[in-house]
Parts: sequence; C-alpha cells; structure tokens
Amino acid sequence: MTARPDSSQRALRDSLGMFATGITVVTARAPDGTPVGLTVNSFNSVSLDPPLIVWSLASHLPSVAVFSHCEYYAINVLAEDQQHLSQRFATRDIDKFAGLELRDGLGGAPLLDGCCAWFECRNTTLHDGGDHLMFVSEVTRHTHEAKPPLIYFGGRYRQLKP
Repeated sequence: MTARPDSSQRALRDSLGMFATGITVVTARAPDGTPVGLTVNSFNSVSLDPPLIVWSLASHLPSVAVFSHCEYYAINVLAEDQQHLSQRFATRDIDKFAGLELRDGLGGAPLLDGCCAWFECRNTTLHDGGDHLMFVSEVTRHTHEAKPPLIYFGGRYRQLKP
C-alpha cells in the first residue's frame, strides 16, 4: 500500500508517533544555580567510541539559552512509574523541582531519584535542526538500575509487557 503524502504537521506528528520512544528529563543548572529541566523523548545513542548521545530542543523555548551554554547536563531516563515526572517537566510556569529528591551530577546537573538510567554529559556540539537545536554530547558518566522504562507510543504512555 502506498501512503498518500500529507504535509500537515499534525499528520507528520501522528506518523512519527508510531515510533516508540523512552521518556527522559534533561536537567542542568542555570548560571545563577537554578535547576532547569524539561521532558524530552528525542534522545538517542550516536556512538560508543567515543561515547556520544544526541537530543533536540525546540528553538523557541526559554531554556535553550541555559542548555546551549551549560558545560554539563544530565539525561534522566524515566522508569515506568514516573509518568508524573514526565508530565511535571512538560508543564510550563511551575517549579518543576519542588519537593523532589535530587543528587548533583557533574556541573551540578540535577539527577532525579528513581530513574532507570542516568547519563551525565559534557555539552560539546550544537547543530541547527530547523525549528529545533540538536545537542550531540559526550557521555562522561552513566549508570542504570534494572527497572522497566516509561514508553511513549501513539500519543500515549505505555509500559513494556514481559
């Protein structure tokens, strides 16, 4: 079956939603020490040698300035019981870190408790990606726990089934 091309952004988003992704919260510290974070599912491995990852951020968001100029940031891979964190960090104009247990990673980047993996990254290369800015960065430290991840597919949160 040949699909009819559709140039609408909604149709493109629906098609892209057919690719299952994990959910991450990317965190850093602003120059004044304030923690900054947002929900991101555009995270991917690039290389094992050297260890590189990529993620992207909409160019219009206020946090672009913090992430594009920080030395380090953290990728917190959410576990399946952390849907509330995904929603919290996707919400604007709230204190996203209120009441959360945090550990400081490299450069003070906040590490969220209860995740299934953490990547502490040195901010190395930025690329223009249309309406997004792409971050290709070196993984300097990482760890994980044996927990199932939070999955997003078809516009909904999902869980892996054994």
